Amino acid sequence: MTTPDVTVTVIVYNDAARLPRAVASLRAQTHANIEIVISDDHSTDDTPAVARQLAAEDHRVRYLRLPENSGGCSAPRNRAIEIARAPYLMFLDSDDELPPRAVELLLAAHREREVDFTMGAVRRVRVDNGHRSTWMPHLVAERRTVEGIEDDPRLLFEHLSTSKMYARAFLDRHQLRFPEGIHYEDQLFSAQAYCLAKAFTIIPDPVYVWYIDPFAAAASASISNQRHKVTNVRDRVHVQRLIDDFLVESGHAALREDKDFKFLKHDFRMYAGDLPYRDAEWLESFAEIMNPYLDTLAEGAFTRLPRPERVILQLLRDGRLSDVRLAARGLGHGVAPRQVTADDSGTTYWGDTVPSADRARRELDVSDLELDTRPFPSAHFRHEITELTPGPGASVTLAIRTYDPGLRLPVGPQRASLVLAPGRRRLTVPFRLDPVRPGLFEGRVRLDLSTAPLPVQGFDGVRHPLLRLEQQGLAHSGLLLAPLDFPAVTARIDYRSGATPHQVTIEPEGRNPGRLQVRWQPVGVTATVIRPVVQKVARPKVRNAARLVASVLR
Repeated sequence: MTTPDVTVTVIVYNDAARLPRAVASLRAQTHANIEIVISDDHSTDDTPAVARQLAAEDHRVRYLRLPENSGGCSAPRNRAIEIARAPYLMFLDSDDELPPRAVELLLAAHREREVDFTMGAVRRVRVDNGHRSTWMPHLVAERRTVEGIEDDPRLLFEHLSTSKMYARAFLDRHQLRFPEGIHYEDQLFSAQAYCLAKAFTIIPDPVYVWYIDPFAAAASASISNQRHKVTNVRDRVHVQRLIDDFLVESGHAALREDKDFKFLKHDFRMYAGDLPYRDAEWLESFAEIMNPYLDTLAEGAFTRLPRPERVILQLLRDGRLSDVRLAARGLGHGVAPRQVTADDSGTTYWGDTVPSADRARRELDVSDLELDTRPFPSAHFRHEITELTPGPGASVTLAIRTYDPGLRLPVGPQRASLVLAPGRRRLTVPFRLDPVRPGLFEGRVRLDLSTAPLPVQGFDGVRHPLLRLEQQGLAHSGLLLAPLDFPAVTARIDYRSGATPHQVTIEPEGRNPGRLQVRWQPVGVTATVIRPVVQKVARPKVRNAARLVASVLR
């Protein structure tokens, strides 16, 4: 048989439903001289039958079945490397795809210049809403060849093994294989590849389609989506320690601060947004695993973080676990602390006391948030729902507490409003916030979703109400934090006198930042007639034809 140019390994375990899609994306590659190895980690569903059928349909497909389940991604990939016949290797997960030109483009980059591996952009697709984005776009924005990872340590953030095409000779020369028996194997493998490579080429073209399912059932969620497990935390920290050891052993200790910053900004940050949802026992276990490792990180890595993230890390290291939950609410959304305290010099600190330890004073100093001087539209407030009272239909009365630690609002009643836009038109519900003490206001507002102005075709999706404040002609809109758990309110609303019925649900968001969430779902004639007709009419060709006719008739 002709030697293939590239071997692409598809690893699979109990994924008979999605395996054909992954393989189809390989069979459709514009560069056809490839070998496709399906490496099955001893599946117990219909995967073997599906894989054998795929192999029977295309001579380029080979089926490899491991004698027992390894419990991870490394062993299936390593066994496939052993039998791969091509000089270049790629890896694909069974729930993802390759774009049609992925092999062609990465192989062309190898042939243009001899490098150890080539890499490209990763397109992320949310399976729940279809939203598309690019993973780490700033790292793959332009075509370039990097002469060693020291030339751009930021690339440590792009730790996916699946976005790359490796020269087989490079992997063999360094005996580089995926570490078996551990999770987060990509992070160690990629760190080793970056450090061992003399040169690698980056192209801006998409070479991988990564499907993200943030609401997958716990049993089927990917490893990175199993952050609720304490073992997941332990596995991630264990891999970080292995990477640290490798950096020293390979003579790349100078990369430690950059690697530590990546851990804090990416790995720890993934857990931070979930911390408000964890119970006391989980938080204690998290701190026991995380804090000893945090103590080993380069100090410069902490100083490169945004202040809110530094606050959470310090509270965790100080054992202030209830405060950790509080500080993590609304992380990344400009949500203020409930309270700040100033020392004799005027320096303001997170919380109700001035820290005594030097490190805590440095990390909990929130002066750089400029709580009292930021322009009003970007000021930091904290809006919390303290009580929800269901009313008739799809209505609910909200008791709201607004914290203003920068004392930006004058003493006295404040005009506020809830703003919600399920379509182009907004529902605005005015109410009043009354002062309780300086920096604290409370109010009540009734939100009736039957008055929301929906588009003619209805609305299918989720929206989060915002709280709007006005001062001297300037407006500020901030998110509304809901209780972390409360019974959902669901009702049918017959919009337009029953012409466009919907089921509407008011619920907690259930994930960071934990906002009040409103979900619309078309039902009846809206779902079966109106939306399909409007969507058909709204196709680009139909719209363009309508514009043409309109221009002729003018």
